Amino acid sequence: MRKEKRFLLVLLLGLMLLPLMAESLSAQGLKIGYVRDERIQKEFKPWAKAQEQFNVDAKAWEDEALAKQQELEELLTEYEKQKLILSDDKKREREAAINAKRDALDAFTRQIYGPNGKAERKQAQLLEPLLQSVNKAIEAVAKEGNYDIVFTLQSGLAYIKEEFDVTDKVIKYLEDNPE
Repeated sequence: MRKEKRFLLVLLLGLMLLPLMAESLSAQGLKIGYVRDERIQKEFKPWAKAQEQFNVDAKAWEDEALAKQQELEELLTEYEKQKLILSDDKKREREAAINAKRDALDAFTRQIYGPNGKAERKQAQLLEPLLQSVNKAIEAVAKEGNYDIVFTLQSGLAYIKEEFDVTDKVIKYLEDNPE
């Protein structure tokens, strides 16, 4: 998150300085390209495979969380039905069991979906090598095509001419140069 903020700050500063440098850049013929991240995510097969794997794991975590939630709800329902006839000791015993189930569900949820949880770590494990490949491909396409700048659309830019899209070239490079 911090890297993204720093990147956006540098990008914004660069864009603010761009008009100041426009005179010298226009004499050189600035060449800009951009990459549509969503297309790479859809069309780069290893990315789709990684997403499928993550979805399988996410479904298993969701199923486990739902099972734990259902157990908790069953305990609560049973307790509500019987609490009028239970002794004070039995009520405390059942309430403790309910609280233990609730705590276990909360702990499971934090373990999976919390900061640096299993889901976040799994996604990073699956995507990090792909992001490195994509960045390498973008750099290679930029150098081969003599681009001065290549942005990804996730950088938040609002307008870029369609003729500067290099996504097809990046996807072709990724397909031609598997790692």
